[in-house]
Amino acid sequence: MKRFRSQRGYRRIGGDSDSDPLSGMANLFDVAMVFAVALMVAVVTRLQIAEIFTKEDFTMVKNPGQEDMQIIVKEGQEIQRYKASGEQGAGKGKRVGTAYQLEDGKIIYVPE
Repeated sequence: MKRFRSQRGYRRIGGDSDSDPLSGMANLFDVAMVFAVALMVAVVTRLQIAEIFTKEDFTMVKNPGQEDMQIIVKEGQEIQRYKASGEQGAGKGKRVGTAYQLEDGKIIYVPE
């Protein structure tokens, strides 16, 4: 009887976990998934582009007034990106009005 008790006392908690060498891989996968989601949230927060994931339509201007300026327009599920050519007054189109900025900061658009 002593012999049975001694073998029982040395039995490991968790059973035969040593027989499966890939048992720890599931935990590593879980850690990697949590890290990937945290990284995506950090990038969206840092770049301030959370509007892309909403259902609302929007227009965003990146680097306004510079040569590498971009205009990003989201309408429904479609996202379009327009890049500036770097030359002022270049491109196709016509003048449709004038905008004036008042002393209090308001902008008034006057169509022609």
